[in-house]
Amino acid sequence: MTRTLFAAASAIALLALGACGDNQTGGAQGARSGIWAAGSSTVFPFTTRVAENFARTSGGAAPRVESLGTGGGIQAFCQGTGPTTPDIANASRRMKKSEFEMCQANGVTDIIELKIGYDGLVIATALNAPDYGFAGDDLYLALAKEVPGPDGGFIANPHTSWNQVNPGLPSTRIMVYGPPPTSGTRDSWLELAMAPSAKAIPQLAALADSDKDRFETLAHTLREDGAWIDSGENDNAIVQTLTRTPGSTGVFGYSFLEQNADTVKAHAVNGVMPTPETIASGAYPVSRSMFIYVKKAHIGVTPGLKEFLMEYMSEASAGRGGYLQDRGLVPLPAAELAAQRATAAALTPMASPE
Repeated sequence: MTRTLFAAASAIALLALGACGDNQTGGAQGARSGIWAAGSSTVFPFTTRVAENFARTSGGAAPRVESLGTGGGIQAFCQGTGPTTPDIANASRRMKKSEFEMCQANGVTDIIELKIGYDGLVIATALNAPDYGFAGDDLYLALAKEVPGPDGGFIANPHTSWNQVNPGLPSTRIMVYGPPPTSGTRDSWLELAMAPSAKAIPQLAALADSDKDRFETLAHTLREDGAWIDSGENDNAIVQTLTRTPGSTGVFGYSFLEQNADTVKAHAVNGVMPTPETIASGAYPVSRSMFIYVKKAHIGVTPGLKEFLMEYMSEASAGRGGYLQDRGLVPLPAAELAAQRATAAALTPMASPE
């Protein structure tokens, strides 16, 4: 799949976005055609699918969708308003308070937050790999940069194989391909997988209560010795690596698992397998919400932007049985989707994150 869906050329559809005010990047006001979305690699296939349908049904220019990672997309989104900044930021986590404040400082003052559905982070291998079952402190002891030592302090992680972490796991080498620091998937992995696994260790559970900053540093710092391998923003590349690298493990969104079920398989976390049902209910521990963020200042200036949002939040798109579910998105419950659709229709700005 190409990672960028470029706007279709149109000799008569150039748009001057001067009404959006001065762009904070210092670039001169210019012109561009069509909608521009940038951000999460996990949300990328969903926004791309909506863009394809929107272009086909509206007859207008196909929106441009870029995969920059959640952090990279929000960074670009928050630089200001105008034609050199995206209309939409795709995010596989909620916008941080610091990012919201950066947006405000740069004149992006009315931001519409829309939850589009759910996704789970899977821990996967090639189909022919042994079966794993990750539980308790397994993930922390395998992937944290520092682990508890014999004297009560912390030492560089010495584990090289999974069975050194837990005798019930295979004897294969610890070699996990996962998202880089710019990715919202990486943030979700640290919060939903590494931190709970760390708290399964009494010493770290106590530290979480007594010194939260120290705990987060330990729980959120991954190994740099080759056991954890940053693999860029292309989750499909991780999937392909698993089939070419015996013994390797990968971390990526559930949607990519569904698209590649003929070559890779997921493994249980705390006894729960990732499925649409366990992800939607939260029973699967490494589940998360997917978002898009929209500049209200660009509504009515970028052609078709509000209509694009309404298509995104429609039953045909984000509803149960909709075409985004076919791409692997786990739909919101009907009442929650209706509430998100109302937010899109009213263009209601979000409050500052806590």
